[in-house]
Amino acid sequence: MIDVVFILKHLGEVARGTTLQGFGCSRSRLSAECRSGRISRVRPGVFASGEASDQAITAAAHGGALTCGSALRAREVWTLEEPTQVHVWMGVGGRRHHPPSCGCIAHFTPGRMDLGVAPIDVALVHAFTCYGAEFFFAAYESAWNKRMLSAAARASIRARLPLTARWLVDFARPDAESGLESLVRLRLHLMGIEVHVQVAITGVGRVDFVIEGRVILEADGRENHAGSAHRHRDLLRDARASDLGFETLRFDYAMILHSWDVVAAAVLAALARARA
Repeated sequence: MIDVVFILKHLGEVARGTTLQGFGCSRSRLSAECRSGRISRVRPGVFASGEASDQAITAAAHGGALTCGSALRAREVWTLEEPTQVHVWMGVGGRRHHPPSCGCIAHFTPGRMDLGVAPIDVALVHAFTCYGAEFFFAAYESAWNKRMLSAAARASIRARLPLTARWLVDFARPDAESGLESLVRLRLHLMGIEVHVQVAITGVGRVDFVIEGRVILEADGRENHAGSAHRHRDLLRDARASDLGFETLRFDYAMILHSWDVVAAAVLAALARARA
């Protein structure tokens, strides 16, 4: 006899009773498993394992699958911000089981909706609708880098985006190592500045970006290279780069996200000096 918890894990930790019955789990057995505490009844006819996330359970209770930024976070995809509300994919004609006051955001779009966490391509398209181009682009490159996007999924996502946004998929690349890198490259592109990413420079090492062969841009992540050892290493790299004729601009996570006007002005000024 196949273990119910094992089946739920295979199905994404949340499933309808009718689906579980297809694997040989009778109603009486499901009731017994609920009484034992091994699984829980989310609502009549819907069950979850103990490993199911609170958000996935909320989405299932609502009548759909976790999607949009909520699903991307659940799949450990990099997102520009953390969603504060649970996003639920309801399919086209799904019926809400919670009142509007529950705070969930419902997405009514075509597709084969099932409980649990929505497929990555569905979640990304919903994220574009809710959060816009930058959020979508960084998450898309993160998912691609994590090998979550097949060629078919990428084509499906592109087809479902507005015509004016499909260039984001064409511009994306699979080797972006962080969402911050994706964001910087996208913003510089929109400024008309083309960059080389993750460039190895003899005597310096690998740097985040090189602009026009003269300006190095380093984007420090959330940890901001804390500690004197990291700081010393960065200063040494910058000095070696200067000796080779490069100017290094170094920005932290907060500056890139919240003070981009300052970053953009510094980049343009450095480029002007390099071209002089």
